[in-house]
Order: sequence, then structure tokens, then C-alpha cells
Amino acid sequence: MTRLISLLALLACPFTLFGAEEPHVAPSRIVFGSCCKQDKPAPIWEAIVAERPELFLMIGDNIYGDTQDMALLKAKWDLLGAQPGYQKLKQTCRVLATWDDHDYGADDAGADFPMKRESQQLFLDFFDEPADSPRRKQEGIHASYEYGPVERRVQVILLDTRFHRSPLKKSGRKKGDPGFLGPYTKNGDPGATVLGEDQWTWFEEQLRRPAQVRIVASSIQVLPNQHYWEKWGLFPADRVRFMQAIRDTKANGVILLSGDRHSAEISRNERLVGYPLFEITSSSLNAPAQPKEEPNRDRVGGLHGEVNFGVVSIDWSLPDPVLALELRDVQGKTLESQKVRLSELSRR
Repeated sequence: MTRLISLLALLACPFTLFGAEEPHVAPSRIVFGSCCKQDKPAPIWEAIVAERPELFLMIGDNIYGDTQDMALLKAKWDLLGAQPGYQKLKQTCRVLATWDDHDYGADDAGADFPMKRESQQLFLDFFDEPADSPRRKQEGIHASYEYGPVERRVQVILLDTRFHRSPLKKSGRKKGDPGFLGPYTKNGDPGATVLGEDQWTWFEEQLRRPAQVRIVASSIQVLPNQHYWEKWGLFPADRVRFMQAIRDTKANGVILLSGDRHSAEISRNERLVGYPLFEITSSSLNAPAQPKEEPNRDRVGGLHGEVNFGVVSIDWSLPDPVLALELRDVQGKTLESQKVRLSELSRR
């Protein structure tokens, strides 16, 4: 009787809450975004809710905290939580999250941020992490989730690119310099890291778990490697290790998500992991910017500066499921899209 009542309640609702309550169900629509100014309107929530996402991933700069005052940081989280559009999203689907620098606590901050442990607990409080969750005890907020039966399993891996990240290396270049593409340069120290050893071990273990589709969310870009803002390419040894981990673990079906840049693009690389590796960069949810043209040899479409969100759709009804990778604007209109068969995302 209880099960029947629950089913009738779900049918009566315009949206079905999807999440840990139904880990046996393979999602077919995962939506994500980054970079949300908590003190500004965010009309894009309406378009996101209209997509009927089964999961929504917030992948960094979810607020602009930028403070070591934890009371102030909490107040800024509360501003996001009070937005009617965000409240409606939480009623629509499960929200999963990782952070970037501004919600971590400081612009471009890494392992040296002095309030990182306190910030971690505030972050987990906001996203309703249970008191006994491993994320409460570990160093960093990385996490992994699995949905669906083995033959349709979707794994969502949320990386933490802040808690353990080594210092950035300044190049000396400044805005206004000819060809300026960012203030940083590569950190060639072989010990420099994005994830830290414990998280690396954990990540490689996750890649070995059985899954058909693996959504790997990194707050900073992985494939684009010709600008000199924050990116994995500033730590070349770790970027090589990232690709090697996918190859060595024989992890098929990897799709990368990233944010941070206040612009959006889709990248594709055929050379790095033995099959086409796609990355969807979506930013910002409510802080548009006019992106300067910058090189990205892996970009497959345009570079978009309007507010946007990303969508990963999976058509499980086909013998060879098709993944649609999309960027959408504030009205939900498609800015960019790519399609790929699941069989193509595997090493031959």
C-alpha cells in the first residue's frame, strides 16, 4: 500500500525527484552549470527546470564567496538557497555539486587556503550532505555516484580541484600585453598536483568500476590547453596522468564537464585516450561576459559568452545508445550540440 501511494504521488507531480532514492534507474538527462552570482537574479533556472533534468550538477563557483569569514560565507550560500528558481530546481531533481575557487573561498585559491576545512563543512551543509557521509571526514569534497543497472550504468565523478592543488606559477604577462591569454604559465615541478595523491588513488579506483557512461566533472578545463588562465594544462604532469589513468583503467564512456571561464564551448580530442574525448564547458549561469577570441585546437563549434547551461542526454532506447551533448541559453535554445554513439566512446 505504501509503495502504491508513493507511486501515485509521483504521477501526480509535474516532475519526478531522481536521486539516491532510485539508484537502480539509469538517467537519460543530466544538466549542469557553473558560476552563479548569488546576489543577482538567475532567470536561467526556469529554462533548466523546463528541461526536466533527472540530475543537476553544480560544478563550481556556485556562489562568489571570496572570504575567510565563515559567517559571511554562510550568508552568501543562504542567498543562493533563497532564490525561488533554485528552490524549484531542488524540488525537481537531485542536485550534486563540487566547488571551484570562489565558493571555496578565494580567487584562484588552492591547498594554501587557510579556511578550507571550515569551508568544506559549510559547502556540505548547504548541499544537505548527511552527517555520517565520508565527505564530512575526508580532505576535499570529491565524490562519486552510480545510477542504473550494469548494462546502463551512469557514473558521476565530481573532482575537487582546490583542496590539494599546488600553487599556480605566474608568467609575468599582464592584460594589455600583445597576445595576452592569461597571467599563468606551466608549473613544471614533477611534484605539483591538481588532485593530491589520496584523491588520485580514489579517482583511479572509480575509473575501474563498471559503468557504460562516466560523467567526470572538473571545475577547471581539461582539454583546452592554449590559454593561460586556470586549467589542467598549467600542471602538465597531472594532465598527462589524467589521460593515462583513463587509458590504464580501460575506462570507456568518459564525458568531461567543466566551467569557470564565463564562456561556453564543446571540445573534442581524438588522440589522448584511444577514443574521442569530449568536454563540455558551461559558464556562467547568470554573469554573461563577452569572450575574447582565444585559441583552442580542440573546439568543435563556437565560443559563447551569453548565460548558458549544459545538457547530456542519453537515448537508451537504441541498440547503440546515442549521447547528445548540448549548450543551451536562457530560453533553453540550443547554442551548440554534438552527438556520439556510445560504441564510439571505447578503445578499439
